[in-house]
Amino acid sequence: MKNDPVDPTIRLAIARWPDDAPRGAVTAFCTEHDISRKTFYQILKRALAEGQTAALEPRSRRPKSSPNTTSESLKDQAVAMRNTLKNSGWDHGPISVHDKMVKLGMQAPSVATLARIFRDRGLIVPAPQKRPRSSFRSFRYPMPNACWQLDATEYVLEGGRKCVIFQLIDDHSRVAVASLAAKTENGADAVKVFQVGVAARGLPQRLLSDNGDAMNPIRRGVTSELVAYANSLGVATITGKPYKPTTQGKNERFHSTLFKWLKKQPFAKNLAELQAQVDVFDQEYNTQRGHQSLEQRCTPQEAWDATAVAEPLAPGEWVKLSTTPSPTTAEPAHSTLQEVTDQCAATPTETRPEMVKLSATLRAERMEPAGSQMMRANKNRCLRVAGVQLYLGKLLRSTKVKVIWDREELIVVSMEGELIAKYDFPFPSGATYLSLRHAKEKFQNTPKTE
Repeated sequence: MKNDPVDPTIRLAIARWPDDAPRGAVTAFCTEHDISRKTFYQILKRALAEGQTAALEPRSRRPKSSPNTTSESLKDQAVAMRNTLKNSGWDHGPISVHDKMVKLGMQAPSVATLARIFRDRGLIVPAPQKRPRSSFRSFRYPMPNACWQLDATEYVLEGGRKCVIFQLIDDHSRVAVASLAAKTENGADAVKVFQVGVAARGLPQRLLSDNGDAMNPIRRGVTSELVAYANSLGVATITGKPYKPTTQGKNERFHSTLFKWLKKQPFAKNLAELQAQVDVFDQEYNTQRGHQSLEQRCTPQEAWDATAVAEPLAPGEWVKLSTTPSPTTAEPAHSTLQEVTDQCAATPTETRPEMVKLSATLRAERMEPAGSQMMRANKNRCLRVAGVQLYLGKLLRSTKVKVIWDREELIVVSMEGELIAKYDFPFPSGATYLSLRHAKEKFQNTPKTE
């Protein structure tokens, strides 16, 4: 091509060009080898001045001076800032480093230049297979308090004791509305963190959560303490489809940011110390750290202040916006949405509808030759049927399922009728534990055909 280096064989021919070459030979040679006459005479001049060997290799094209080159001292500052953010537990990519340097009044290279600096110094590994950032599309509600998202994530205290952290965020601004460290994911603490959020930021229009028992199990025909309380305040309660955590994607990303920060802090000895750490995190997250999903990468608090807060819903409007139980999954023994509506209209205080307690154990002596039984997987994601423990997979903790059996096979299905696992029944003699690996069919598998 036009700017490609001249081939060494052509350079050698030019370096050996005879003095008595006929008129027009240079033009013909340049036309044949697709080079300019200027390039020809530059190579020839270099061969005469420095020798034929020197003319065989092209000179460096690097400019003699680069006034816009990033200085080594500025590169060192950028790397130091990256290390500071990393050691503090915050995001430390090129965008985060650039924004932090600008906020501190430092000279900041562009984001692309910072990426090159970090790559050249071996701090990051290029991943061209990743989706480009420009392809991301994120939905959000148009105003603060239009929707809150609530989720709980497991954490480990000093000594290996497990606990959970409830995190409540505003969908529009990403503000950390409230957080609560608790022993377990339970309805009382879910209500408590929601109450803290309402006291701090006012009443939201909607509350989005997952389908857990402590959150919003309405798709299974059950009303939780949190749902009943939020509905009594006129807040619509919505939930994503089962096994679709991307609906609560903002919460999942928020968990990740919290864990990175907590990893750089001393292990909390108890819930009080953990709560103090989480409170510090929420304050810095809301006011100190620019969020890359917000306009001009402003802080969540700046995004909250930039838009008027949504007004609470009109009386009764929450009923239209709330997730309702599926007719195929709601059961008469459980409270329905209409019953909760009547309760809230009669008593606008916290209520807790009765729920039927389902067992994770089904004894062989209670099993007819054929039949079905509603059960709930235990915290280890298992059922115990006829003395055999059945592991259902990591997504089915404390989940209600239906077990159907006859003289040939036993099937476990979800409340939506989706196959979870199918086993030969009665179980093999001497078996005490069967995982999905032992199932002859399971979810996401195509049924076998003869």
